Amino acid sequence: MRNLTTETDPYTPEPFVKITHPEWTKSGAIYELNLRQFTVEGTFEAAKAQLPRIKALGACVVWLMPIHPIGEENRKGSLGSPYAISDHLGVNPEFGTFEDLRSFVAAAHNLGLRVILDWVANHTAWDNPLRHEHPEWYARDWQGNFRPTPWWDWHDIIDLDYSNLDLRRYMTDAMKFWVREADVDGFRCDVAGHVPIDFWNNARRELDEIKPVFLLAEWEQRDMHARAFDATYAWSWWDIMSRIASRDADVFALYVYYSQNECGWPAEAQRMIHVENHDKNAWEGTQFEAMGDALIPAIALSVLGEGIPLIHNGQEAGNPKRLSFFEKDPIAWREHEIGRLYQHLLTFRMRNSALWAAPWGARMVLVVNDAPGKALSFVRQNAESKVFVVMNFSADALGLSFEESLYHGDYLDFDSGKSVSLGDNTRLELAPWSFRAFAA
Repeated sequence: MRNLTTETDPYTPEPFVKITHPEWTKSGAIYELNLRQFTVEGTFEAAKAQLPRIKALGACVVWLMPIHPIGEENRKGSLGSPYAISDHLGVNPEFGTFEDLRSFVAAAHNLGLRVILDWVANHTAWDNPLRHEHPEWYARDWQGNFRPTPWWDWHDIIDLDYSNLDLRRYMTDAMKFWVREADVDGFRCDVAGHVPIDFWNNARRELDEIKPVFLLAEWEQRDMHARAFDATYAWSWWDIMSRIASRDADVFALYVYYSQNECGWPAEAQRMIHVENHDKNAWEGTQFEAMGDALIPAIALSVLGEGIPLIHNGQEAGNPKRLSFFEKDPIAWREHEIGRLYQHLLTFRMRNSALWAAPWGARMVLVVNDAPGKALSFVRQNAESKVFVVMNFSADALGLSFEESLYHGDYLDFDSGKSVSLGDNTRLELAPWSFRAFAA
């Protein structure tokens, strides 16, 4: 018989996530910043002046959309897509210089913010010099020609071939360059699932040898969390919320998402929750178009539920238009109730550790109410804090009662700040498309 005291027991569970999440991601939001649209000037220097405002909003990470030179061959629009990169080691002069970027990162760090770059490993612009210097690094179609990513209308780019070891080394070294020389804190990795996961696993290992980094994958796949990515997208959450907003689904669709999130994904696998980002804003509509009447509770759930919230620049100003992706189209900044809501929610999140991202925060536990298809109610609780959240995702005014006793306790009301006691006889009134939250 084997001695299980000296050998590894094959039945002993082991952690799925093998990486360590940077602690600075635990309580704030990711703020996506498109330099081209963020200010009239469209530069690092102009954006740098706005960093205190982003910090005050409740962000902990600033994600810069691609800052690299853009290809001209087969360019889309007059300025091109920032994802058609002609030099992974260069800075787009439209935004400033390398030193301007370093100054932006340093200013962010002085405020306690971190900066991640948008990284495009899947493809390059047609006129990237690598096409001529290393044609063997590129994928080919059935005729042997360079090819854009199949099945998409991305005619301004051509795919790389990650079966080539030298390409892998080049791309990893390029990522390390920006961490070492510009002091950035990680990357949001574009179409990450189109690049082999073993490339990302090794890249993460080498980057962490420089300093702890944060990697966000533009993909929704559990396995990417094991050795490479701190967070992945929750596209399915957005899809469900947009269906609820259009009355094509009810709250039970969210039960499916959160059941899969809890039972099928490790607790440490963080997912980024968004009601708008550049893809959604440009192609599928603003937050107002996509979420309609459900916008306020959707934003609240993105912050108070499990995951890391994302704010796309302009959301906080109630940006009313789809921003042009291939042209200069500055955001019209203004004070807006959406910005005040985000700031209030994120302050509430920071003060209540049960709401933090994994592994610091707590799981959502369903509290059954008497309108389950219309209202979502849950508790998140750890040793330091307890939060009870109730959301009305319907056009009806609701008076809700609840089962069990998990939600019982003395709380402070999110809206009023007043003390409130919740127990067996509690009945909460919610206006259509609204939410209430309580913290103990």
